Amino acid sequence: MAGGQKVTLPRKVYEAELLRLQTELVKLQEWVRSTGARLVVVFEGRDAAGKGGTIKRVNEHLNPRVARVAALPRPTERERTQWYFQRYVEHLPAAGEIVLFDRSWYNRAGVEHVMGFCTKEEYQLFLRQCPIFERMLVEDGILLRKYWFSVSDTEQQERFRRRLDDPLRRWKLSPMDLESITRWEAYSRAKDDMMVHTDIAEAPWYVVESDDKRRARLNTIAHLLASVPYEEAAPQVLRLPERPPSTGYERPPRDLQTYVPDHASGL
Repeated sequence: MAGGQKVTLPRKVYEAELLRLQTELVKLQEWVRSTGARLVVVFEGRDAAGKGGTIKRVNEHLNPRVARVAALPRPTERERTQWYFQRYVEHLPAAGEIVLFDRSWYNRAGVEHVMGFCTKEEYQLFLRQCPIFERMLVEDGILLRKYWFSVSDTEQQERFRRRLDDPLRRWKLSPMDLESITRWEAYSRAKDDMMVHTDIAEAPWYVVESDDKRRARLNTIAHLLASVPYEEAAPQVLRLPERPPSTGYERPPRDLQTYVPDHASGL
């Protein structure tokens, strides 16, 4: 890990702080909803760098009507003929919404550029247009936060090995992921060039050291909370009403409906 070896954060410490931060995320959500703010958070980084796990913890207790994850598939043939940023624009938030981009328009600066899925001209155009695009978002009032998850080559390879051995996580591994091992330096150069062109004052990059996933998650959430000037909104006053007296309703016989078998009783 950059900056020296760190001891893995103890699980009890991690879980206690995660719960505290997630409670604050709910307050942030309510501030966004009540004020009509628009928040965009971009999660980028190498394959297996820990983006997905962090997004899951950020979004775990949020209202899906307020906060959603945008993880776009590869573009269709029609989308390939559009202005590059066009398909991302339709996923931007309206008032009172949060959008978490699990990868974003920066695909063009990373995998598309390294793997040759775009032309050099398209890549250079992206580097020129991206800062303009992001300044437009910020000038229009969108709160834009960009996080780059940095993982070492040895840790990335170990995570790939664990995914290969785990049937529940094997779906996370693709031939493209494995190809990234042999193109480590090419991705490093692409990331450096991307930072030079798109680390702008209006929308700076924040690098997250992610060899320790627990630290990465806590550090990202804590930074996100600190970067947004939210305030705790007054909670809506709710009272549980008394159940009214029965009017004679009787439940239909159970044998008239089809029930899910009680699998749990056989455990």
